[in-house]
Amino acid sequence: MSLSLKTLAAALLLGGSAMAIAANDGQARVNELLNADPQYRETWQGVVKEEERLPEWVMNLSGDAEQMNAVEEDGDKYLVGPLCESQATCADKRLIVAVSFDKKDAYAMLVEVPSGLPADKSPTRHANYRFLGKPDQGMQDLLMEQLRKDPNWY
Repeated sequence: MSLSLKTLAAALLLGGSAMAIAANDGQARVNELLNADPQYRETWQGVVKEEERLPEWVMNLSGDAEQMNAVEEDGDKYLVGPLCESQATCADKRLIVAVSFDKKDAYAMLVEVPSGLPADKSPTRHANYRFLGKPDQGMQDLLMEQLRKDPNWY
């Protein structure tokens, strides 16, 4: 279910969110979250502090991001979107991030595909998936569903 920009903006405003809206397209992006609101930064740091061997771009949510979408999981609303270290590495490494509208919960799925995988090999069969933030099965399914929306993912 995709909400319109006005609905998303209203939901964010009504939720008391200080989410920064990207000047170029009016949409929130994963790589802007930590600078948008100290509560997002605190929540994300809580997720990654107990994880080992995470790349710097994952720790800092920095890199190349597309717009986030509002989705609902088990009655709670989340902003969900992808993040890549760079556009060039997106096919091999990406992070799907979900943060709750109330800024108290954050989850992510780090997807890594062996670099140089031939085009005739399905990335889904060769990918490693690492969940961050201890998501339950419903949240894991939501993160996987977001990944499957990518037309280059098969």
